[in-house]
Amino acid sequence: MKLLILGDSLTAGYGLPASEGFQAQLAAALARDGHSVTLVDGAVSGDTSAGGRARLDWTIGDGVDAALVELGGNDGLRGADPHELQANLTAILDDLAARRVPVLLSGMYAPPNLGADYEADFRGVFDRLGHRPDVLYDPFFLAGVAENPALNQADGIHPNAEGVRREVARLLPLVERLLSAVRS
Repeated sequence: MKLLILGDSLTAGYGLPASEGFQAQLAAALARDGHSVTLVDGAVSGDTSAGGRARLDWTIGDGVDAALVELGGNDGLRGADPHELQANLTAILDDLAARRVPVLLSGMYAPPNLGADYEADFRGVFDRLGHRPDVLYDPFFLAGVAENPALNQADGIHPNAEGVRREVARLLPLVERLLSAVRS
């Protein structure tokens, strides 16, 4: 089974040895639980939802069975229009749905310095898309990690190896649900 990881630096393992990054830790956790899964690396540090949308076709290549979509953090850091974020993520989800690829959408929160209205509009994009019938939804990729300095690298944005371990442990049941959707 092939699982696409379409994301940014958070799933690319920015600042970590490859063995401690999100994809390596997720692959190890899935293998420990008896899943035979090949991860397709579609994570690019610095990527936005527009970048993920632009490269979706060639990232999928000859096909994938399921996808974890983790994009939006860089859109928020750049203050991108939430309507553009929604258009890009909708196009990605529509493309994957047309290919009958089940999706786990992992959301992102906007930086608080952009104001409460922007933050609500930004979060609303993920909440709306998370209600699609063809999507499993995780509201915040960095839940339990983002505001804990002990779980982040010095930049305060990217998780350290322990932060990634906790992310993987939290997301593993959802990823396993996603994989079971492929089998049914």
